[in-house]
Amino acid sequence: MIGRMRDIFKIDYRLQELSGITNWFSSKPVVIAGFVAVVVSIVHGFSLPTIAHAETLAQALGAAYRTNPQLDAERARLRATDEEVSRANSGYRPSIQASADIGYRDSRSKPSSGADGSSRPKGYSINASQSLFRGFRTVNTVRAAEANVRAGRQLLRQTEQTVLLSAVQAYVDVIRDQAIVRLRQNNVRVLSRELKATKDRFAVGEVTRTDVAQARARRALAVSAHELARANLRSSRASYRQVIGHAPVRLRATTPHRRLLPRSRRSAVAVALQENPNIIRAQYLEQAARHNVSTIRGELLPSAQIDGSYTKRYDSSPLSKENGVGTITGRLTFPIYQSGAVFARIRQAKHTHVSTVQVVQQTRNEVRANVERAWSQLTAARAAVRSDRAAVEANQIALNGVREEERVGQRTLLDVLNAQQELLNSQVILATDKRNLVFASYNLLSALGRLIAGELAVAKKVYEPELHYAIVRRKWWGLRITHPDGSRERMNLWDSVGRKHPSSN
Repeated sequence: MIGRMRDIFKIDYRLQELSGITNWFSSKPVVIAGFVAVVVSIVHGFSLPTIAHAETLAQALGAAYRTNPQLDAERARLRATDEEVSRANSGYRPSIQASADIGYRDSRSKPSSGADGSSRPKGYSINASQSLFRGFRTVNTVRAAEANVRAGRQLLRQTEQTVLLSAVQAYVDVIRDQAIVRLRQNNVRVLSRELKATKDRFAVGEVTRTDVAQARARRALAVSAHELARANLRSSRASYRQVIGHAPVRLRATTPHRRLLPRSRRSAVAVALQENPNIIRAQYLEQAARHNVSTIRGELLPSAQIDGSYTKRYDSSPLSKENGVGTITGRLTFPIYQSGAVFARIRQAKHTHVSTVQVVQQTRNEVRANVERAWSQLTAARAAVRSDRAAVEANQIALNGVREEERVGQRTLLDVLNAQQELLNSQVILATDKRNLVFASYNLLSALGRLIAGELAVAKKVYEPELHYAIVRRKWWGLRITHPDGSRERMNLWDSVGRKHPSSN
């Protein structure tokens, strides 16, 4: 900071020197004074910030990946799911408790005895319990928790795909609406010139009042369409800011994605069945449901544990000043009958497992249909863009011909206005279909399961959920939530209940 201030003072001092030179040369010839003034203005110009570069689609996707709150919220939910594994591992660990008490005792008896009198009994105790065998419930609980964590990672991948696809949609919508606004604005200028020329021709008697009314009506419609296009652009810019985190500035036109797309429909379906996060998530949820059945079945098996305690008492009676007792107990429990509740829960868990098996197949069918639908949309968009370009070229040629024919009296003004409108409509359709082509390519990428930051290389640092999982899965104690790199969590919004962390501001 000190170095930066020193540089600023040096620049300001040099500017003052140049300003003094300018004042000295003010009495000299005008050419010299003007030359020095230009030099000073150039130096001032170098101190101004440079103009921002155009933003590409990759940069916009990177911004959405870094700042989108929906994605950050899903990452936090996955970190919360990681803690379920730590909770499940607690079944392997001992449980230790300590207690202390103090009281007052007054004893009177007839006939009196040596135990009569008052005392202040007090003491403490420490109890520990370690499970040795729980019918494999701990093992299966850990396995189910790990399966749920892996399912949560796939849900995070799907959320990431949803966010990035929304970012693509916002980006291409802004580009489309900007192009339509330019087309509409140019159409207003053309029709304004056409209306002026028609009025001039009407003044000399070349056309009728009907021609003037037709030109005025077309211009009024063009103005209305231009205002609607501007409103649509404002709406698209608002959506862009919502998804990506900042307003769009000088967006660069983009092209459809090709690198990660398969070459055939069959290959696309095969890739999606292997990589789509929804399918993988459904498979992990099926594993978790299967382990849950085994966990409940373990309640029918015997369990073994060892308990230890130590109790120390002081002044428990007038005759006893201090007493200590330590015990170690091994306990083996055999369940015989629990009113049928465990059997019902086992049957219930089996039905739930069967439903998850069917969900896996249902998800495969949905993914296959989505891929085929996305592939068809991409193919149709490519054909539409080719046709639109041919239509724009043909309508431009037709408009030029109609104008020439109108000059020699073979066409009417209405024919010219209709040709102009047809050219405009084809240009608007081309801008829309270009947008649809780009979006369709990324929509197919999302259906495959490849629309993620790591595959697209749009972020320098990719979030790795495995790092946080490795930290907390065997964590024995601690209240602080940690960042995946091992430091305190940067996005720790709540250090304690009711107190917000300053970093969240």
